[in-house]
Amino acid sequence: MNNIGFEKQLIEWRRYLHAHPECAFEEINTSEYIAKVLTDMGLEVHRNIGGTGIVANLTVGDGKSIIGIRADMDAIQLTENGKHPYTSQNPGQMHACGHDGHMTTVLGAAKLLTERKNFNGTVRFIFQPAEETGKGAIAMMQDGLFERFPVEEIYGMHNMPGMPAGSISTRAGGIMASEDNFVIRIKGQGSHASSPHMGKDPIVIASEIVLALQTIISRNMNPNVPAVISCTEFITDGIRNAIPTNVVIKGDTRSYTPEVQKLLEERMRTVSVGICQINGAECQFEYTHEFAPTVNWAECVDIAVRAARNVVGENNVDGNCQQWMASEDFAAFLQKVPGCFVFIGNGDDSDGIGNIPLHNSQYDYNDKILKIGAEYFAELIKVRLSK
Repeated sequence: MNNIGFEKQLIEWRRYLHAHPECAFEEINTSEYIAKVLTDMGLEVHRNIGGTGIVANLTVGDGKSIIGIRADMDAIQLTENGKHPYTSQNPGQMHACGHDGHMTTVLGAAKLLTERKNFNGTVRFIFQPAEETGKGAIAMMQDGLFERFPVEEIYGMHNMPGMPAGSISTRAGGIMASEDNFVIRIKGQGSHASSPHMGKDPIVIASEIVLALQTIISRNMNPNVPAVISCTEFITDGIRNAIPTNVVIKGDTRSYTPEVQKLLEERMRTVSVGICQINGAECQFEYTHEFAPTVNWAECVDIAVRAARNVVGENNVDGNCQQWMASEDFAAFLQKVPGCFVFIGNGDDSDGIGNIPLHNSQYDYNDKILKIGAEYFAELIKVRLSK
């Protein structure tokens, strides 16, 4: 297939997937579509791993090494506000994080590798459900992913709005953060708004807590160590002229090491309980670990950077990029096997195409980078499994 035909095929795949988004563990049509495309390529396809997950295998030559390439499949619960002809046909669901493009990129790599066969070993194309919830990678592993389909290394990619289109960046060590969720329940004593002295105002108490939590970052954390505490929901059972009895604060934290996660949890609990106690209120503090930090293996970063430079040139590759405080459940795979996660630029202000943020109702994956991503993965396999 020539370049024009290949790019046309990539766009066709991507736009179909964009128009038919499905959320976590509901990727039934998506899985069927991906499996058919892979089967039509002549690949050995295994389905229903960890729910809707897929593994497709391609072996060339007699090499014993096995490398995994992963794409995420799920959409998010968001109503699309785009105007293109391939907008979501599923109300309230949208590929607003680019997983349609990630799937297409790996399909494209599979297409190139089945045609070129310029490596010696086995490639496993892994299509994972439920990345957005942080549960899909774990579900696949609990279903025996690496026992049934062992890999020596695994590689993944995420598009990045704001980065020049087609540029590639990565780093050794922590590249994406953990996500821990918290819920702080405060019980005071409600009263009439005209008589605050007769109650124990949980809004004031909760406000003290929200402000005090930020001092953990500024005064308990080493300034050279990145961490974030974000209070994102503030819920009361009051009305305009009544001070409430209950307030709930929800939010999440981001960091890169278990030590920082522990420090954040302990200090947040101490601050929340302490402020409630001095104000005569009750406090319940809940803290859960949702995503582990995504930590790249240095030796795999070297391979990824070499492959990226071969495809897009040295000036378009950053091998020591800034960390991103968002989370990614590819992290769970990297806790089990070596690997590397990279970012590919979706576009910036210079092109006006791919700079709309992720999880925005008008976001769209930049079709111009599909071939670049596919070539990157194909080159990575060629470099890693060279004959």
